[in-house]
Amino acid sequence: MSALPPCPRCGSAYTYEDGALLVCPECAHEWSPDTAATEPEGIVVRDSVGNILKDGDTVTVIKDLKVKGSSLVVKVGTKVKNIRLVEGDHDIDCKIDGVGAMGLKSAFVKKG
Repeated sequence: MSALPPCPRCGSAYTYEDGALLVCPECAHEWSPDTAATEPEGIVVRDSVGNILKDGDTVTVIKDLKVKGSSLVVKVGTKVKNIRLVEGDHDIDCKIDGVGAMGLKSAFVKKG
């Protein structure tokens, strides 16, 4: 058995080397052994451009989004303030003016 470090995302001990990277077969996370200690702890959520999001950020919607169960639409360019990151199908919980509380997927927003 090799002395490879466990996966920083899920903690699996079954990591293996693939070229210069380490790979976790359980969660498919890939990382460099040099940067393993510098990765952020907890949930890592990225926007559509690849920027890391954190609680309290302001994001902008990049696509018209239909609100399930109603005739409302969240328009492109809508600014959403004070987001909260969560685990699950939708990574962002927020309140949108005129719509109310809802969950968004990070693929449809950009930071700023």
